[in-house]
Amino acid sequence: MRQSLLFSLLVVLLLGASDAQADDGPAPSPLTTSAPLSEWQQRLNEGERLRAELSQENQRLKLQLQEAQAKAAPGVRLLTEQQQWFVTGAGVALLAALCGIFISGGRRQRRQWLN
Repeated sequence: MRQSLLFSLLVVLLLGASDAQADDGPAPSPLTTSAPLSEWQQRLNEGERLRAELSQENQRLKLQLQEAQAKAAPGVRLLTEQQQWFVTGAGVALLAALCGIFISGGRRQRRQWLN
């Protein structure tokens, strides 16, 4: 390679390294910014107000849930839909087995392989 190309590459690398070192300074903490104390107090008050509103809404929703559960309690289903399908399938299989036993007449047949 040519010396001028190597020299320009070295200069670019050194400039990039010095820029990277300059940007590594500590970031200012949010508490040390130039925002006045009244702004922080205002944000705190706003947060407290929102928390109180959400707390009231949470209590209202809990009451609605309790009322809905109380209304649904008399007609509570014992099985879910999936469990109902399983029980139905088991009943059909049991019924088919019983029909097979009764159709054969309870006769015992000797079954042998014929050669």
